[in-house]
Amino acid sequence: MTLHFSDAEYAARLERLTEKMQAEKLDALLLFAQESMYWLTGYDTFGYCFFQTLVVKADGTMTLLTRSADLRQARQTSTIDNILVWVDRTNADPTSDLKDLLNDLDLLGARLGIEYDTHGMTGRMARLLDNQLLSFAELSDASMLVSELRLIKSAEEVAHIERAAALADDALDAALPLIAAGANEAAILAAMQGAVLAGGGDYPANEFVIGSGPDALLCRYKAGRRTLSQSDQLTLEWAGVSAHYHAAMMRTVLIGEPSARHRELYTACREAIQEIEQVVRPGHTFGEVFDTHARVLDDRGLTRHRLNACGYSLGARFSPSWMEHQMFHAGNAQPVLPDMSLFVHMIIMDSERETAMTLGHTYLTTEGAPRPLSRHSLDLIVRT
Repeated sequence: MTLHFSDAEYAARLERLTEKMQAEKLDALLLFAQESMYWLTGYDTFGYCFFQTLVVKADGTMTLLTRSADLRQARQTSTIDNILVWVDRTNADPTSDLKDLLNDLDLLGARLGIEYDTHGMTGRMARLLDNQLLSFAELSDASMLVSELRLIKSAEEVAHIERAAALADDALDAALPLIAAGANEAAILAAMQGAVLAGGGDYPANEFVIGSGPDALLCRYKAGRRTLSQSDQLTLEWAGVSAHYHAAMMRTVLIGEPSARHRELYTACREAIQEIEQVVRPGHTFGEVFDTHARVLDDRGLTRHRLNACGYSLGARFSPSWMEHQMFHAGNAQPVLPDMSLFVHMIIMDSERETAMTLGHTYLTTEGAPRPLSRHSLDLIVRT
């Protein structure tokens, strides 16, 4: 069996979950988010691209309904004892199998929480599920229940996050010697991902972002590689990953002499992060973090060049994204609490001058000032 945490850790997570379920008056919870199943049991798969669900009753008993391809996966990677398989067939409706399972679990007429807001629940499956269960039980959207429990990291989780941060640093160390005029993005990307894997890390939940020249202004990965010019800009966003726990970083590296605009935007990014470090601490909210970011950049006339979010919670995540639900955006009342792992990023994209500047890394919150997890400084990186 492959488990990344102690028996006591999994027992504590289940206890926290059942206490929350009792507070929400839920008789059972239907988990569809892979990160929820992984956090609770260790179950590790990309099989959530098909229908599967983990039924957790208020008494702590659990039953997984999945496909045959994931039967051994669940046995090998999780604490789940009761695993049932729905059969692939023409016109299969696994929600019917689920209804039969819930009936066998004596949940007719029960109050059921369901994770609707997840990549493991397609719109079609949600419609089929509601069609089967609306007359069977009382349904409640519990999409955020486990997600909120996962915000606060245990000591065992912090150990993986710190390891992930070290791997992210290793990736930057591997990239920097290669970044120069005439270098190809492919070699840089291979070195970064290779450093994480060679260090015992995992694939990230989404692709690393790499783009130079005009593509340095993009915030997402895209296909195609470019060769760096004598005067260039290279935006990188990547993460170290340990047992699916992510620690992300972001930089725009300059090749050749930086322009005055690059230096101006870097100064704004650095100032914003320094200001944010004063509010990424207990007594403040995620919304206040964003407001600080917006104030600093807006005061410099950069409103139209900034984004509407400046970071998010990180943890154990699965494709297609390493971003958690809770983000730094306007009005988010989520309190900043100790032992959260939070990625703070500044992204300024001046399309009019084709000038990019980004800066960011991951913090662990404490009772006071946040602790940066990277060994790298936030200094501007220039390669000549």
